[in-house]
Amino acid sequence: MKMKMILPMMMIAAMPLGVEAQNNSGLVMSNLDKTVKPADDFYQFATGGWQKNNPLPAAYSRFGSFDQLGENNNKRVNSILSELQKKTYKKGTIEQKLSDFYKLALNVDARNKAGISPVKPMLDEIASAQTKEDLQKLQLMYADLGLGVDYGTYFAADDKNVTMNILTLGQDGLTLGQKDYYVNNDPATVAIREAYKKYIVKMFQLYGFSAEQAQQNAQLIFQHETTLALISKSNTELRDPQANYNKMTLKQFKENYPNVQLEQLLNAEGVKSEYIQEMVVGQPAFFAGIDKINAAESAATLKAVMEWGVIQSSAAYLTDEIREANFDFFGKTVSGRKEDYPLWKRATNQVEAQMGEALGRMYCKKYFPESSKKMMEQLVKNLQISLGQRIDAQTWMSDTTKLAAHKKLDKFYVKIGYPNKWTDYSKLTIDPSKSFYDNVMACRKFKIDKMIAEKAGKPVDRDEWYMTPQTVNAYYNPTTNEICFPAGILQYPFFDPKADEAFNYGAIGVVIGHEMTHGFDDQGRQYDADGNLKDWWTASDAKGFENRADLYANFFSNIKVLPDLNANGRFTLGENLADHGGLMVAFNAFKNATAKKPLKNKDGFTPEQRFFLAYAGVWGQNITEKEIRNRVKNDPHALGEWRVNGALPHIKAWYEAFGVKPGDKMYIPENERLELW
Repeated sequence: MKMKMILPMMMIAAMPLGVEAQNNSGLVMSNLDKTVKPADDFYQFATGGWQKNNPLPAAYSRFGSFDQLGENNNKRVNSILSELQKKTYKKGTIEQKLSDFYKLALNVDARNKAGISPVKPMLDEIASAQTKEDLQKLQLMYADLGLGVDYGTYFAADDKNVTMNILTLGQDGLTLGQKDYYVNNDPATVAIREAYKKYIVKMFQLYGFSAEQAQQNAQLIFQHETTLALISKSNTELRDPQANYNKMTLKQFKENYPNVQLEQLLNAEGVKSEYIQEMVVGQPAFFAGIDKINAAESAATLKAVMEWGVIQSSAAYLTDEIREANFDFFGKTVSGRKEDYPLWKRATNQVEAQMGEALGRMYCKKYFPESSKKMMEQLVKNLQISLGQRIDAQTWMSDTTKLAAHKKLDKFYVKIGYPNKWTDYSKLTIDPSKSFYDNVMACRKFKIDKMIAEKAGKPVDRDEWYMTPQTVNAYYNPTTNEICFPAGILQYPFFDPKADEAFNYGAIGVVIGHEMTHGFDDQGRQYDADGNLKDWWTASDAKGFENRADLYANFFSNIKVLPDLNANGRFTLGENLADHGGLMVAFNAFKNATAKKPLKNKDGFTPEQRFFLAYAGVWGQNITEKEIRNRVKNDPHALGEWRVNGALPHIKAWYEAFGVKPGDKMYIPENERLELW
């Protein structure tokens, strides 16, 4: 099953603020660049020193204060694995599984010696297939891998009946991730396309194919993926939840797309037909295209695409030579990284990818006290109160819509630190006598079987987590109307227990407010208090929202991130609206918290100035030009610089804090500023 679990709205998160605030500012003066006027370039003013003092490491395409936190967390997780490695454990225990998998991930010598032998039998079977019918039988045999299957399948909440899971289908099949890489003709994109063709050839040769075979397969694969790209929706188009909701029966699916063997593939994976009698087809036009492609596609093309599926699913788990070739393209060419991560980090990431929650349980025991969870709960309540006040303050919104908004706000399901119940790994077997690849596939099969067992034909489990506890991130999920803040994010620069409210509300307060605002951004506002995709706005209020959102989208689309490249304000609209809402809600909460006991100036800055400096400090980073181009295509978040310099010119309190006036470079007239939340 080509699982494609997408959370529409995700972002970095927050840390606990329930401790008694201290007297420190929380600011690091060396992170600033005081040679720059804050009203001209606030990002440089607030983070220029940090950028200078933290040059881009060779293994990174982007490195910021956020990535520093991730690096520290990675070392914490690795220390757990290193301790496990020192002992021998009873077969079947979670300690045995984690320890043996980590050892396998570290054992590059064994992988280099084995070469492509873990996947050679599968490649030989595909090579020996003579007809499309033969290949389709192999697709069923290896259904878990989704070889030659150009769409994703998963069970998730039915957007219009969110108490129940339903089979959901979505477009897939592009190695480069999304259509822009195949259809755009700017020089940078064309260069990546040409490099991709060479990469395919190289990978086939590393897997034992002749130069002639590799060249032929590369041509067939690129033609196939280009055809898929032409029928695929863009990342911006995929942000429309109503357009992605197309319910049909299995009978209708078969009638509409007779050349897509959906039922056979799902049955082969263990999904009973009774659980797929209804489904949501994300992009009907794409599946109509797939149906035509499947009907016309030659056996040679299907064979090449299936072989490419084997290569792509195994490249990270075989020889160093294969891994390095994979990195040379995706790491260096696409992102601009100069070198790969060290072995310990790659191995740690691989364990996390397969058994992350098991590691998370150990992480929380060691690094996340119960007191932190309680402190975080209080802070979230403070931000909820503030958001309620901001809703009431909107003059453009009717009382009817405000009442519905309050209902949704009151029903937020808050998750902090770690899950109430942990994943049971008893059915997962890690066998150190087998190859690393075989054990990764066992983990993959475990995840698929778990999803089928827990979701096919079953009610939605609201206690499910979509991130591991040690993840340095957070999310909002609209169908459960939940905000989630994993334990991993609860560190500086998001929270400083020695700093006062100005710093902590500016850092963690904003990101908590950000997640809350996702419930009311251009996507989230389409879901009601129970999580159903249902319109709860009056027509005039909806129009008022859309007019304001359009203004913001156009503002960001006019930002030049490179001399020849603009930001995509429509694609990043949800995250940009959440940043705006987070700033407005957190600043209001900050003023609430200090109303009876105003803060004093510290380090030469007023409390209000420190609030905005704390926010900007979270986004200090260095980034390669290639990664800028990559993120504009693939990341729904604005670049760090523009989460500061794009967001703050729309915040009245920022103008007042720094005396920004007409003539300053960041000044924009009031009638051009966003008024929302």
